[in-house]
Amino acid sequence: MRLQAYFIGMIVMLGLLSCAGQETGQLEYRLADYGIEPGSTENMAPRLAKVLDEIKAEVAGREVVVHFNPGRYDFYPDEAPSRTYYISNHDQPNPKQVGMALEDWKGLTLEGGGAELVFHGRMLPISMLRSTGCTLRNFSIDFAQPHITQATVVENDTIQGELTLEIASWVQYEVKQDTFYVSGEGWKKVPSSAIAFEPNTRRLVYQTSDVPVRFSQVKDLGNRHIQAKGWKNARLVPGTVLALRTWHRPAPGIFLSHNKNTQLKNIQIHYAEGMGVLAQLCENITLDSVSVCLKGKDDPRYFTTQADATHFSGCKGKIISTNGVYENMMDDAINVHGTYLKVLERVDAHTLIAAYMHEQSYGFDWGYAGDTVQFIRSQTMEMMDGTYIIKEIHPEGQEQVEGAKKFRLTFTEALPESVDPAQSIGIENLTWSPEVYFAHNIVRHNRARGSLFSTPRRTVVEDNLFDHTSGTAILLCGDCNGWYETGACHEVLIRKNHFINALTNMFQFTNAVISIYPEIPDLAHQKKYFHSGIVIEDNLFETFDQPILYAKSVDGLIFRRNEIKTNHDYPPFHWNQKRFLLERVANADIEE
Repeated sequence: MRLQAYFIGMIVMLGLLSCAGQETGQLEYRLADYGIEPGSTENMAPRLAKVLDEIKAEVAGREVVVHFNPGRYDFYPDEAPSRTYYISNHDQPNPKQVGMALEDWKGLTLEGGGAELVFHGRMLPISMLRSTGCTLRNFSIDFAQPHITQATVVENDTIQGELTLEIASWVQYEVKQDTFYVSGEGWKKVPSSAIAFEPNTRRLVYQTSDVPVRFSQVKDLGNRHIQAKGWKNARLVPGTVLALRTWHRPAPGIFLSHNKNTQLKNIQIHYAEGMGVLAQLCENITLDSVSVCLKGKDDPRYFTTQADATHFSGCKGKIISTNGVYENMMDDAINVHGTYLKVLERVDAHTLIAAYMHEQSYGFDWGYAGDTVQFIRSQTMEMMDGTYIIKEIHPEGQEQVEGAKKFRLTFTEALPESVDPAQSIGIENLTWSPEVYFAHNIVRHNRARGSLFSTPRRTVVEDNLFDHTSGTAILLCGDCNGWYETGACHEVLIRKNHFINALTNMFQFTNAVISIYPEIPDLAHQKKYFHSGIVIEDNLFETFDQPILYAKSVDGLIFRRNEIKTNHDYPPFHWNQKRFLLERVANADIEE
């Protein structure tokens, strides 16, 4: 009887647990039950698309966890889902072949379980659109044949201008009519630029920046060696590793658009031809232990993504990025901004026609009815008085937003006469601007800059390691003339970070380890200030050169309780030989 009572009790308990699971609404699916298993070279893209459609139909909006088994899964562009996506700060080739197109989900958790997702040709590995409360976690992304080419300098004859290179073992190449071509599955190109890495440290070579390359007078020497003429760069000593590249960025590794409450956890992106993670028009994004990184110390590659590790364009709510490793990418670890539209026509007192201006940022929503905007004079980067509410916004000249460059905006209030397109006026959407928390990350050995923040809401950058970022470690920008990336920062706290030997190379905006550098064509006639409310405290700077802080057009700047240690790791070379260089800064408190 006791045994019988025990089993009855167990059955009741299991029943209660089952009911509890039903009450939470969370369902569990294992892809192995559908034949999606690792270890096969079969194309997983079409099979996975079919299975995910079946699961979504079954769960009917309930929360669901979809599990991969650990191991390698290969994705090919053939028969993969085809999508037309316009992606901020990328080239816009369409349609795109997508490894996993996750669209219109609610409460999805994609549990990788350590899965290695390997992509072929030109693909967008993962997209998530119009989804709420979703989590991606515990997997890695890589490409079988990266579009960046790696080569090692064998001999450098600077007198004759001849460079002998050994091409990495995984690279497919040919020399045809004296020109060096590299290729992969469905693509072929001639590299146009290079980044040089030290062979042992994997840091960028001192004072090399973007190395111009010449591959039109090339001889194939056999045994994966080529000789190229027209090179005269004494810094490319034998043993230097070159990442040979073009400037194309067709798609990121993970694309997020029009989502709410998204979490990315424990994801490693080893390569993407664009950025690692690109999010646009999303609300509340958390990245925890998301890394754009090499595959450990024995990885033969010296590069990761073609552009930024993570990038957030026109988002709102909170962006939280913690515990990541961002290394050896070709641009920033993080860039947060909105996009200015330029006023083209004043239709009447309530109506404007305005446009996206940069060739890599257009074709997606800019705002919605009810959003709050402000206007800015692009030549002086001065905010115009007042804010205004959008009553209606529609694409101009076409029905759909997809692919649109121009918008017709109608406002609830009459606009002042000063909103005149002849005066070069930009529009910033204040509603779609996020708070940012960037902490406990490692940023190292990358091209250009460590991090870039351009949002009017609170930004905290703390307890990060910026190790040989090659350019500026932290940049606060704002530009209504080139990239058209908003906006002014009004509450920034930079504290308890460790900076090691930034500024070994010169790139755009690299005026100091921390550069507060809005693009202002006519600073002499500026009357207001662009940035404000910036506090830099309790940081450690280790540097071989002079410039620590550069600031332009700031009202309210505090630099206190920071430690500066000078070393002799490299010869000083920077044009800016001032610890603190301030241009048009008011209410500054600098404690040296």
